[in-house]
Amino acid sequence: MILRCLRREDIPKMLEWMHDPEINRYFQFDAQQMTAEKVQAFIQKAGIQAKTKECFHFAIADENNEYMGTISLKYIDWDAKSAEYAISLRKIAQGRQIAFWATWEVLNYAFEVLLLQQVYLTVLPENAKAIRLYERIGFIYEGESKECISIRGEYKNLRRYRMLLQEYLDYKKESKKL
Repeated sequence: MILRCLRREDIPKMLEWMHDPEINRYFQFDAQQMTAEKVQAFIQKAGIQAKTKECFHFAIADENNEYMGTISLKYIDWDAKSAEYAISLRKIAQGRQIAFWATWEVLNYAFEVLLLQQVYLTVLPENAKAIRLYERIGFIYEGESKECISIRGEYKNLRRYRMLLQEYLDYKKESKKL
């Protein structure tokens, strides 16, 4: 597995997970409305944002360089040294430890290359599979905001998780396999 830049040839596989109702039901944006043109614009913008160090959106690719999903560090605040983490995988990539591997790669990048102090995420409480992954990796639950987001016209709660630099270092030291 590798992390690489998003490419134009990834568009059909990106649309695959965006248009999958089992996957996109947990999204905080309306992925059903995404088109090839919108995804192409996202890829172009991601390249610009990487150069300006605003956001980093990586393709997760297998040994054949086939796109498996996207993992991101968004909304980087260089004063606070923090970024929001996000990940989404195609259905064929799920259940294969790809999310775990890719998350550790992006956390390594966040803490050891970008020298961030905190990586955080928000997740819908009903997304139990994602929550299990985040907790297994070592993200710390901070709390839940009530009815703070509207998804398809329904107000939803969001849970917030974080990982601080020292927590990352401690967890990495305890888990020598990482």
